[in-house]
Amino acid sequence: MEKFEKVSLNDLSIQDLLLIIKALEYTNENTKLNVFGDLRNNLVKELCFLTETTEEEFLSYIESKSE
Repeated sequence: MEKFEKVSLNDLSIQDLLLIIKALEYTNENTKLNVFGDLRNNLVKELCFLTETTEEEFLSYIESKSE
């Protein structure tokens, strides 16, 4: 466990990724705990950086691929 420093998204499907993002949004809205909104925003921000897209483009893409 000590060598656990980074998380890989290699085995995570687009549907799972969208589910995680939506779950964080839902939890933030229903618990009013900002930590969930912050986590969602940081995750999306990093993924947008990696894919060189805007948040709107990224979310639109994963939503279209999850249908």
